[in-house]
Amino acid sequence: MQTKAPSVHDADPIPEAARAAIDALLASGDLFRYTAVQDAPVALLERDFAALLGARYALAVSSCSAALFLALKALGLPRDARVLIPGFTFAAVPSAVVHAGCQPVLCEVGENYRIDLADFEAKLATEISAVIISHMRGHTSDMDAIMALCAARDIPVVEDAAHSLGTTWHGKNIGTLGHIGCFSFQSYKLVNAGEGGILITDDADLLAQAVIMSGAYEHNWRKHGEIDAALTEAFARWQNRLPLYNLRLSNLSAAVIRPQLPLVAERVAKGRSNHDYVAAKLAHCRFITVPDKLAPEERAPDSIQFNLVDMDDRETDAFARAAAARGVKVQVFGRSTDNARAFWNWQFIGGQTPDLPQTRKMLMRACDTRLPARLTRAELDFIAEALRAAAEEAKAKPALKAG
Repeated sequence: MQTKAPSVHDADPIPEAARAAIDALLASGDLFRYTAVQDAPVALLERDFAALLGARYALAVSSCSAALFLALKALGLPRDARVLIPGFTFAAVPSAVVHAGCQPVLCEVGENYRIDLADFEAKLATEISAVIISHMRGHTSDMDAIMALCAARDIPVVEDAAHSLGTTWHGKNIGTLGHIGCFSFQSYKLVNAGEGGILITDDADLLAQAVIMSGAYEHNWRKHGEIDAALTEAFARWQNRLPLYNLRLSNLSAAVIRPQLPLVAERVAKGRSNHDYVAAKLAHCRFITVPDKLAPEERAPDSIQFNLVDMDDRETDAFARAAAARGVKVQVFGRSTDNARAFWNWQFIGGQTPDLPQTRKMLMRACDTRLPARLTRAELDFIAEALRAAAEEAKAKPALKAG
């Protein structure tokens, strides 16, 4: 029996296959993506990632935030354009909108962590220029409805797929449904480079603009792998017409990332198995609910989210403390001080705090616990039992005091 809480915050080791590439780079000093005439590690990463996702083009950059920013800039949105985003996402998403000179507009999110379609459709009619769909913590909203609503109004869709590498919708990879998909290589993501991001698209004009603005000065865009005719024409249109924001990825980061791409399928399968195993265990606790996935969705989770049932604020805080005492860290999104996923803490977006009562209510009881793919069944049992026992303890304590 597992007697010690597993560490869920340690990153997975970098594959041995990366070491030779890293050593060669260190010996050469060629860390800049444009040093080589062709086939630099970053260019090879872009080729491999596009092939993995089934996209036409990819651009590796310094972070997913940088990818979101470049996506909005490539769409050519005017200053102060209104960009619709979910009320439940990470602060980096509204930050990217602000960085692009646009105004975030927040829509409601339900108890299943997915976009409330009625509020989404209502907000979409309020002079929205673009939409960012955050598949927050890997939970996919109804993309059939969202894409249809946006297509009817000719509104471009950017997918924030930072948590969704390997997730599919009707068998199609998340990140390929919208006009641009953005992914993260930050340490707590499926593929770990410490920092880094990548965007994918099938639109040559959008890709060309993003490449130049990422920092492809002069004609360095020629070093972005195979340049087809559509890209050649697009680069010619945009040469010297766009600012350079210098958001490039280094060759060293690419050398860390590429050997992990063949491991994605295995990590996805293990992560899904771990999530579903713990979810089944938690189903036996009457104070915890794990929302079901939508039918077209096959997830790639590395964590589990669940809602506390029939608990007030005091009991919710007691639950988090009781879980921590058992060695399992639980983040209650709305109860964690200054949480970057609580929309009322995004004071940088300007104006009054948005009125999102449904989202606020959900965040006050929505919990998050990491479940890395490397965990064993014994470790998963430990986590599930700690969460169940913490919930039972949190509900029992007030009754004991009253008696």
